Amino acid sequence: MSAPLVSFRLEHLTKAYGRRTALADVNLSVRLGEVLGLIGPNGAGKTTVFNVITRLYRPDEGALEFAGSSLLRTPASRIIRKGIARTFQNIQLFRTMTVLDNVLIGSHTRRGSTADALETLEYVGIRELANAPAAALPYGTQKRVELARALVSRPRLLLLDEPAGGLNHEEVGSLGEFIRKVRADYELTILLVEHHMNLVMGVSDHVHVLSFGRRISSGSPAEVRADPEVIEAYLGSDELEHDHRGPAHEPPELEPEPEREPEADAANEDGPT
Repeated sequence: MSAPLVSFRLEHLTKAYGRRTALADVNLSVRLGEVLGLIGPNGAGKTTVFNVITRLYRPDEGALEFAGSSLLRTPASRIIRKGIARTFQNIQLFRTMTVLDNVLIGSHTRRGSTADALETLEYVGIRELANAPAAALPYGTQKRVELARALVSRPRLLLLDEPAGGLNHEEVGSLGEFIRKVRADYELTILLVEHHMNLVMGVSDHVHVLSFGRRISSGSPAEVRADPEVIEAYLGSDELEHDHRGPAHEPPELEPEPEREPEADAANEDGPT
């Protein structure tokens, strides 16, 4: 059983696709009420962690625990009922449906009402777009719809997969403030995958760094920012050797690139607990 202050825990998590190891003996824990940043170069395994947590993929080895209970035999269709919700690196909306109908899909797990969905849309600042088709909205606004759909389910653990993707500099700054507000207002624990270093370092309580499926660093934002191994993972050993700005130099922001992974076979998912 987990200690009361630990919301979520991964232990010795391993996942491979054929000869490629996506995650290798990864350990990660999120304390209740904190924002944990998960960063790493493209292909490091960050989205694989989210897909394992939400049971889209089954780990080859390791333990997966939320609120003191194992999730290893929980099918993907029941994860949201456990109190875990997520957004996606590549937006996953029903494009021909209205904004309101997309959010109502998230509310069905707790028998939420239209009023609940509209209240959540008001919270994320797009109440006036409730009847608009999702496909007609700008990319950044579609991300707000996804967030509203996640929040209306009243999760305890929120997984944010590159929420700043496609946003401009000013919007990224506002997003950091909004993430802190969401955590406080909804009493959430948040796991954040993001490639914007300023955002991650500004909003996270702790940061874990993955590289080639392995955790190479963990600590406060300041500790991780100054870790030479983290800088090398982003810049490469040659660049690190010739970089005279010191270990506190911030790794560059990387352009998002979807991790290529095989589709999960729903028929092979483990049965319910």
